[in-house]
Amino acid sequence: MDGLVAPHGAGAGAVNARRGHSVCRACGHEGLLPFVNLGLSPLCESFIPPEAANQGEAFYPLDVRVCPACWLAQLGEYVPVQDIFTEYAYFSSYSKSWLQHAADYVEAMAGRLGLGPQSFVVEVASNDGYLLRNVVARGIPCLGIEPAANVAQAAEAAGVPTWVRFFGRGVAAELAAQDRRADLVAANNVLAQVPDLDDFVGGLALLLKPEGVLTLEFPHLLRLLAGNQFDTIYHEHFGYFSLGTVQRLLARHGLRVFDVEELWTHGGSLRVLACRAEAAWAETPAVARVLGDEADAGLDRAETYAAFGARVEETRYRLLELLIGLKRAGKRVAGYGAPGKGNTLLNYCGIRTDLLAFTVDRNPYKHGRLLPGTRIQIHPPDKIREERPDAILILPWNLKEEIMAQLDYVREWGCRFIIPIPRPEIVDPDAAQAGA
Repeated sequence: MDGLVAPHGAGAGAVNARRGHSVCRACGHEGLLPFVNLGLSPLCESFIPPEAANQGEAFYPLDVRVCPACWLAQLGEYVPVQDIFTEYAYFSSYSKSWLQHAADYVEAMAGRLGLGPQSFVVEVASNDGYLLRNVVARGIPCLGIEPAANVAQAAEAAGVPTWVRFFGRGVAAELAAQDRRADLVAANNVLAQVPDLDDFVGGLALLLKPEGVLTLEFPHLLRLLAGNQFDTIYHEHFGYFSLGTVQRLLARHGLRVFDVEELWTHGGSLRVLACRAEAAWAETPAVARVLGDEADAGLDRAETYAAFGARVEETRYRLLELLIGLKRAGKRVAGYGAPGKGNTLLNYCGIRTDLLAFTVDRNPYKHGRLLPGTRIQIHPPDKIREERPDAILILPWNLKEEIMAQLDYVREWGCRFIIPIPRPEIVDPDAAQAGA
């Protein structure tokens, strides 16, 4: 998960980078419409080591446009992708609920596709092996492809064969030449991080066996709009997808969507199952149902996107009013988590150490570092018990139930939780426990 993209080739993504933010990276249409502008922000995973605390940072625009031809919402590519993903701070294995999600996925796919020792599974953006370790445990041959060497090293240590490579047609052709086409290709939570969609999706098509299955998981643009999830926008995510957009993108590469599932992950995601256009997999009614939901929500109308910016601004005002009110009352607020979405939220809202004293995270890689832009220090979770803050701002709000359960002990001193999305609110731990 999170972190496998190919350097630019000759596709629409490369054109987007050369001409600026005016050409659709999916279909090549020239002339994009406004969606939402979150100002300037640093790269959301560029955590600052203590020794660099007094050095400057680069900030880049977070200005999202939408294509009126295929309705892909997208950012320009302001930073070379190799600069983002060669070393990466995200490790999937630090969330219990995410590990369970991966295990459930492997069990479902193994049963549906009849995977066994004779099969071959490839995961693109395999991160630290959090998903493929379940494939290895079943005795199914597999390969992870992950460009971040520090993350891939953790996968290898867990017994997951991993290539440290950026994925595209070149890697797929190399595997095909070795007669290693896949029965299942998992490309979960990576599509958003692909600047050159033509090279990436072309590689996925080449990698599949004739009756092989591709799965794509990605945050659903419909949920981003409905849930006010603007904090899921950051430079590492070049595109924001609907099923309709993905269906058109895959079709241009000879692939056909035959099923779709709606997931809880990342505030509401889709799992798309696709195959070669001529494969025998029958389309399920779920495809038409989700496409109908998108049409009903106006995802093919420019005014739907134009109205989003005003809602985002109102959220910023409400969160700042809440935090400033607590500050004036003499209350101390800490954060929980250091996710990419949290850095977008904090930088867009202008929240610094005056309003958020510190944050904590379970990932040791981040301990002692500073959040990009805001320079808020990251500590191990035990810091919460030591400092006993009056309120905790949950930055990975999509995992709020898991986090509030982990922090049940804060009831001892009357600490409360702040959930920023979709509407900033304060939650009492007792009420949260009662609603669990």
